[in-house]
Amino acid sequence: MNNTSEQPELIEGLSDRQRALLHVLWRILPQARLVGGVVRDLLVGRRVADIDMAVPLAPEQVMERLRAAGVVAVPTGLAHGTVTAVVDGLPCEITTLRRDLLTDGRHAVVAWTDDWQQDAARRDFTFNALFLDQAGRLYDWFGGQADLRAGCVRFVGDAQSRIEEDALRILRFFRFQARYGKGEPAADTVAVLGRTAALLTGLSVERVWWELRQ
Repeated sequence: MNNTSEQPELIEGLSDRQRALLHVLWRILPQARLVGGVVRDLLVGRRVADIDMAVPLAPEQVMERLRAAGVVAVPTGLAHGTVTAVVDGLPCEITTLRRDLLTDGRHAVVAWTDDWQQDAARRDFTFNALFLDQAGRLYDWFGGQADLRAGCVRFVGDAQSRIEEDALRILRFFRFQARYGKGEPAADTVAVLGRTAALLTGLSVERVWWELRQ
C-alpha cells in the first residue's frame, strides 16, 4: 500500500509567520518534515498553535547547522533529541528520529535513527504519526488520515504495548477522544485502558498536571 499522498495545499493552513518560519528552516534542513499535531490539525482545518518537525540528523548536527545560518538554537531536550529553533520570536521544536531502546512506563532510553517509519511506529496514536515534507507529500504508515476522518482514536500497533511504554498515554487517549473522537471508543481499546489503569500511579504529579492542562 502506498503510504504517501500529495497534499501541498495543507501548508496554506498555516499563518504567514509560521510559513515564514518554515521557509527559513527548510532552507537549512531540507530533509526535515512536519510531524504530529501540526499535521493532524492542518488535516482537520484547526488552527495550528505549535510547529514541530522531525529530522534524520543528530541534535548536535541540527544545532550546528542552525547556528551557522544565524538561527537561535536552544538545546531544550538533547537527551531525547530535541532542539528548539527560534526565528523572529517564533519557536519550532526539531527532534531527531528515534527508536526506543528501553522503556519503563515513565521514561525512555532512545537511540537516533534515519528510518522515518521506525520513528512513526514508536508514537502514540495513528493520527500523531503523520509526516509532511516541504513538497507537500504526506506520509502515513498506519492509517492516521482515515482514523482522523472517522473520528477513531487508535493506538499505533498494539495498544497495551504503547501504554506500557508510557502510561501517560492513557490520559492522552481521553484528551484526544474528547477533541477528535466520534461516537464511542472501540471496546477492545477501552478494555486495554481498564487493564492498564493502575500504571498511572507510577507517573509524577508534574507529568499528569502537564497533560491535564493541555
